[in-house]
Amino acid sequence: MGKAGEALRKVLETYGISQNKLAVALGVERGNVYRWVHEIRDPTAETVADIVKALNGIHPVAAEKFVELYLGELLSRDEKREEV
Repeated sequence: MGKAGEALRKVLETYGISQNKLAVALGVERGNVYRWVHEIRDPTAETVADIVKALNGIHPVAAEKFVELYLGELLSRDEKREEV
């Protein structure tokens, strides 16, 4: 499965955010969050954006870290291109 689940698991653990709290903020069943965190199923691109919004409402630093973990490799490549 993809990087979103791994990034989400790390963020939830690091910032002490429960799967249930995120599920409530997203308006989804906790089972969906469980499946993402355990990499049983990948969230859609639209859901990833919703995850960022929900995390931002719970803990803004956690939202930033999720984006960094999930897209960090892409972001660092873009930053290197801008330097050239």
